[in-house]
Amino acid sequence: MKTILRNFSLSLALLTPQIQATTSIPQLVEEITPSVIEWRRDIHQNPELSNREYRTSRVVAEHLRSLGLEVKTNIAKTGVVGILRGSTDGPVIALRADMDALPVTEKTGLPFASTVIGEYEGREVGVMHACGHDAHVAILMGVASVLSQIQSRLNGTVKFIFQPAEEGAPKGEEGGAKLMVDEGVLNDPPVDAIVGLHISQGGPAGTASYRTRGFMASAQRFDVRVEGKQTHGARPWSGIDPIVVSAQIINGLQTIVSRQIDITQHPAVVTVGTISAGVRMNIVPDEAVFSGTIRTFDSSVRREVHAKIRSIVENVSESMGAKGFVEIDPGVPVTFNDVDLAESLVPSLESVYGPSNVFQSPRITGAEDFSFFQEEIPGFFFFIGGRPESISPTNAIPNHSPYFSIDERALPPAVHAMSRIALDFLSSSR
Repeated sequence: MKTILRNFSLSLALLTPQIQATTSIPQLVEEITPSVIEWRRDIHQNPELSNREYRTSRVVAEHLRSLGLEVKTNIAKTGVVGILRGSTDGPVIALRADMDALPVTEKTGLPFASTVIGEYEGREVGVMHACGHDAHVAILMGVASVLSQIQSRLNGTVKFIFQPAEEGAPKGEEGGAKLMVDEGVLNDPPVDAIVGLHISQGGPAGTASYRTRGFMASAQRFDVRVEGKQTHGARPWSGIDPIVVSAQIINGLQTIVSRQIDITQHPAVVTVGTISAGVRMNIVPDEAVFSGTIRTFDSSVRREVHAKIRSIVENVSESMGAKGFVEIDPGVPVTFNDVDLAESLVPSLESVYGPSNVFQSPRITGAEDFSFFQEEIPGFFFFIGGRPESISPTNAIPNHSPYFSIDERALPPAVHAMSRIALDFLSSSR
């Protein structure tokens, strides 16, 4: 019996390269699609905030180990890396997916909608995959399954990077792509190029878009603190009202883009997203705080916007008898697609989606910390359409909305595209 089993195993080993050589990627994608959808729904129902992706990373690591990949965990806190070595030595391509969810209370009404409650910067919040990272993780898990079954056709190595904290680590913590880079994720083996994707309702399922050079904006967070003088709400003249001062500052910040930047040449955004002050309706507080985001595509414009924010905060505060302080974090760079890499990989996209379904995108004021990888090595980032048929283009729901949803028919072509890109890159780079 042992001899029979040994002979069977030997026969299977001899046949495996033949099976891999004849099995098509579309066939493998079709076979793995039910699992991809199941993974996506499970991750969607169990979202985790930045730097807290403990369950998600376990699910990913267990899957990669089941495929026989070399697996590294706890990179940049909760990151996971899987390494698939092909039949021959050659170049190394990295494929990346982000894992974290957002502090958003879901309102989609999906049967697998999130009901998770978490803690974000000291506040209790709903947690939701409102930016499609659940789909990104499931897609890359599917790609790992596909490529592991055609391992003998890989002329090099594929590194699967599952990244935490793309949305930004909680204040006071490190995280995300920058921390992964600092911890050496692009080394051992050294990566030659990296590819990532993002789903949105910008197009229907079955479409893809990209842009060479500057694609997505640089982004920084700013935090403002205004010190006033507390007094009774019935005697505002006895104090200095930081709420009114903050209102004047916020109005002033809106003039930076609308009146001080040539937005026909340099798109820019300054948005205030939070504001907090006071504890009671008849007390003028002694302090107000607010925070926001800055988006630019040009380094000189970025420096100019930062300088104007500081000037407005400090000078408006001083003019009203208060003191204003502003902090601007380093943020993330522009998502910059390497021209040569993009030109070499777009045909792979077109072979999956069809040339008429792959579009050149306008610049996007959203930001991606994928840009930290691109600062180190050539990178290519693209979008896939995921708008459900029931939603018209004019009513497309933006990422980060509590109503954000995707058409799951976008998942199989994305798995196919990423698999095709990896296979073609390793073949053409020999």
